[in-house]
Amino acid sequence: MASNVETLIRGAVVKGIGKVADFNRKRLPRPTDAHPFLTGIHKPMTEEVTLEQLRVDGEIPAALTGRYLRNGPNPAAAPDPASYHWFTGAGMVHGIRIEGSKADWYRNRWVRGSEACEALGEDLPPGPRHESSDAPNTNVVGLAGRTFAIVEAGGKPVELGYELNTIAHNPFDGTLVGGYTAHPHHDPRTDEMHAITYRGDELNKVWHVVLDKQAQVTRELAIPVSDGPSIHDCAITENYVLVLDLPVTFSMKMLLSGYRFPYAWNDAHPARVGLLPKTGGADDIIWVPVEPCYVFHPANAFETEDGKVIVDVVAHETMFASSKRGPDTEKSRMERWTIDPAARTTVRTVIHDHAQEFPRYDERRTTRPYRYVYSVALPDGASAEWAMAETKLFRHDLDAGTTIAHDFGPGRHPGEFVFVPRSETGAEDDGWLIGLVVDMNDETTDLVILNADDFTGKPQAVVHLPHRVPPGFHGNWVAD
Repeated sequence: MASNVETLIRGAVVKGIGKVADFNRKRLPRPTDAHPFLTGIHKPMTEEVTLEQLRVDGEIPAALTGRYLRNGPNPAAAPDPASYHWFTGAGMVHGIRIEGSKADWYRNRWVRGSEACEALGEDLPPGPRHESSDAPNTNVVGLAGRTFAIVEAGGKPVELGYELNTIAHNPFDGTLVGGYTAHPHHDPRTDEMHAITYRGDELNKVWHVVLDKQAQVTRELAIPVSDGPSIHDCAITENYVLVLDLPVTFSMKMLLSGYRFPYAWNDAHPARVGLLPKTGGADDIIWVPVEPCYVFHPANAFETEDGKVIVDVVAHETMFASSKRGPDTEKSRMERWTIDPAARTTVRTVIHDHAQEFPRYDERRTTRPYRYVYSVALPDGASAEWAMAETKLFRHDLDAGTTIAHDFGPGRHPGEFVFVPRSETGAEDDGWLIGLVVDMNDETTDLVILNADDFTGKPQAVVHLPHRVPPGFHGNWVAD
């Protein structure tokens, strides 16, 4: 009975805050410049497109049969530029289907939440929705032979069909009680998916959520925290889940003022990493301090023989310290963190001192020592949010301590590239790197397939799209 009362009270409070926010949103100062995430390379698409028999240069590997999928924010209705934040746009999933060395089709489809359904004149799909975040815009993953669009901060997963139609708002067949994340991590040893999730209406807890190989929730462990930290991603080792509790936290002031993404840099929030035993309780977490910074995305993590934990991350000096429109760090770099749970210390070592994001690696190596990280270059020293774009993809050789770049050329801007192995047992660089490259010279887009073991060489294949796909967040290769 008490829990029902608490739920009713929380709902009433949230509804009241929402009314204040809606009122104040209309009073926000009108911007005098073009919104960087609604114009230029980020200008949203305005329609859903289906293309068949796409033009290909080079030769698509015959072993690739499946879909390259990528999610990103793309408002379905023109948003108010005074309150719009890049992270809040309705999700749009883009997909290219490959079989027999051919690119059969391209499709882009809005995730059917309230905004897209109203704009398209459609009924809402069935299933429980998070009212303020019902069109997941951050990642799209294949789980147990199904496809899910996912997002953080309380949003529920949305199940998509093979051709990207929305089937239902589906919290893993009712097994998920709370919200989810955009970044689950697969444990190759147990075949489970681990995630750290948070919700904007619960500031004193985050959750460790585990899915089994059927994509059913087997664990939702509450972890006490303070201030409502934004924990975008996590990492896993053989024994631990890493909880990145860093100084970007919920801001009631921003929410009440009418801003749609109410998270900001918080100097008063201690930066720390939690080492949570995968099957342990919240009291078993070992909290280790780290110098203040913010991490959206780690690469891999693993344990050393002497009991330390290694994790490679893109570390930002600050985040959301000034801009209310998108990421605003003035400096980011690839770092290796060595966490000593006995001494309770974290040593940060620079791997590559250039602005970058979206690190990916050979995920067969998850929880184990590994050699290569691939990441997207950002303009170095720029504070113009992330609206500016670079032309390079980095490969960091962690064993040799070197970094090389694949430059796509003037006006050609890569997004995140995912590693796809040629076989289950091949070497760590025995595979392909697949991702989208936007060509602003003619506002077209290519799906580029690079040979990972010939990183700076000519692409293996290029699939041409006759339109610009706005930069988004995360993509994956989902094999048939």
